[in-house]
Amino acid sequence: MNEKLKRILPRVQKPARYTGGEVNQIIKNRAEIDVRVALCFPDTYEIGMSNLGLRVLYAGANALEYVWCERVFAPWGDMEDELRAAQIPLFALESGDDVRDFDIVALSLGYEMAYTAAVNMLDLAGLPTLSAERIAADNGGEWTTPLVVAGGTCAYNPEPMADFIDLFLVGEGEELNLELYALVRDAKKRGISKAEFLREAAAIGGVYVPSLYDVSYGDDGAIASITPTCENAALPVTKRIIANLDTAPIPVDAIVPSTEIVHDRVALEVMRGCIRGCRFCQAGYAYRPARERSPELLIEKGIAALKASGYDETTLLSLSTSDYTRLLTLCDGLLDYCEERNVSLSLPSLRADNFSIDLMNRVQRVRKSGLTFAPEAGSQRLRDIINKNVTEEDLLNTCRIAFAGGWSSVKLYFMLGLPGETDEDVLEIAELTNHVLHAWRTHATNKNRGVRITVSTSCFVPKPHTAFQWSEQVSQAEYMRRVTLLRDNMKAKNVTYSWHDAETSFIEAVLSRGDRRLGAVIAEVAKNGGKLDAWSDYFDYSRWIAAFATCGIEPSFYANRERGYDELLPWSVVSTGVSTDFLRSENDAAQVGATTPDCRTQCSACGASALCDGTGVCSEVRN
Repeated sequence: MNEKLKRILPRVQKPARYTGGEVNQIIKNRAEIDVRVALCFPDTYEIGMSNLGLRVLYAGANALEYVWCERVFAPWGDMEDELRAAQIPLFALESGDDVRDFDIVALSLGYEMAYTAAVNMLDLAGLPTLSAERIAADNGGEWTTPLVVAGGTCAYNPEPMADFIDLFLVGEGEELNLELYALVRDAKKRGISKAEFLREAAAIGGVYVPSLYDVSYGDDGAIASITPTCENAALPVTKRIIANLDTAPIPVDAIVPSTEIVHDRVALEVMRGCIRGCRFCQAGYAYRPARERSPELLIEKGIAALKASGYDETTLLSLSTSDYTRLLTLCDGLLDYCEERNVSLSLPSLRADNFSIDLMNRVQRVRKSGLTFAPEAGSQRLRDIINKNVTEEDLLNTCRIAFAGGWSSVKLYFMLGLPGETDEDVLEIAELTNHVLHAWRTHATNKNRGVRITVSTSCFVPKPHTAFQWSEQVSQAEYMRRVTLLRDNMKAKNVTYSWHDAETSFIEAVLSRGDRRLGAVIAEVAKNGGKLDAWSDYFDYSRWIAAFATCGIEPSFYANRERGYDELLPWSVVSTGVSTDFLRSENDAAQVGATTPDCRTQCSACGASALCDGTGVCSEVRN
């Protein structure tokens, strides 16, 4: 460890965030490595180490003999101050080597409020933050800076970060990343320039190179045209998917963190994609079609991961875990091992319309955890508009089952500001909560413990590649009016109500639907101290507003403006496979409150993939 670093660590919070050395970390011989990858997560160690995608990509990269992939996390403010004062560049945990000495800096962008942290990490590494500056500094075939790439959910609208990223990896990365590493290895051997490399990389399916596209704007401020400048640059760039999830890596010897993290447990991804079609949900559209892993593989890998880590909890992950068709078989197989060892099994992402007594009995065999459901809207009218396809009776019946089974804690998540929402819809949230409380009073087997009902609301953020991508976000004042209306009608003392702040939601909406002109704003915020904006400790709304003013950008143009079907949208440079015609038809259906069945009930011909066999499950997996 660097001597300067040794002197710094006693002066910062949670020094274990920065030391590495954890059980199961991967160390390789530098002399035997052709490509070094700094896998950068623009948030703290506790958040990044809880991210299953990071663990999967880490394991997949290091399975290649010629690649050494190491982890890098954003330092907390105290550590950043110490690093800058001591002139220590950002470093990787495994080797302690400077990030700027790697071949690839790979940023995981899972949420928009991480953008400033990502830019700040590049600056901390001593790298030019702008892609154009790094490409210009290239010395022919001798790259003077790493290739900076980004993937994750935010790659479905890459434009706000286009100024900073050399190339985006669109879609699922297990195979795509490996193809990129092979091309980098080959490019190093041939000694080609970074600019030439980027032109070649654009030919890989799922790779978007922003510098190979010209964007022009009309007098109204909207995008007038997007023009590729290279024959390899596809328009749009179509996402990559893993057809058969059973072939994708499942980390077994996962790193055991050296300090407490947010989700400290074995996580098993049981399926990818979702059959439901909620009109606000970007992930639900972006990860189509739904694909399942076999229960036999999950049982084998889950038990192996528990043995390798010593964890006392395992969780089954997906967008909607209770839609996994062989869930009871999987639970039974895992519990045969877990129960006698007092290892608990948790199932987040449950739906209120298919929670059963059989499932409840399995979940509580070791220990009970709280139940969480997301009705999203209080009234059936609004749930139909958003295509939630859950009724109040579904939720109440589930609560009755849970309360009769001994549960006494329920969390309910809703959104305010959804398209078509009225005050009556807002008040229905309070009414629905009262009905849940009544279900506890009439069905709880043990009332001595009391009941705890937590209601949380967030502000609707229109997301790219959804049926509501054309919708506006309500103003901050209107959102807070609805929050106040709901809060004033939450009377029961057993109910706790919390809400997401309006300012962060507004910035998220701007960045979510932004174009590449926002790069100047992000750079300005970062220059003036912006970092870790996903944390209230560091988010400064006034800094963002000042940056918009400096750059001559009106943020409401992006967040609070309804867009027409004929407008060229910034994110049209990439495709999730879901057709624009289908999204328009879903938006039209929302206007009249018409619902669309889930994929297993009826195929809606969304166009997501030729692999979908019309049953909501990828045909290659089904076969």
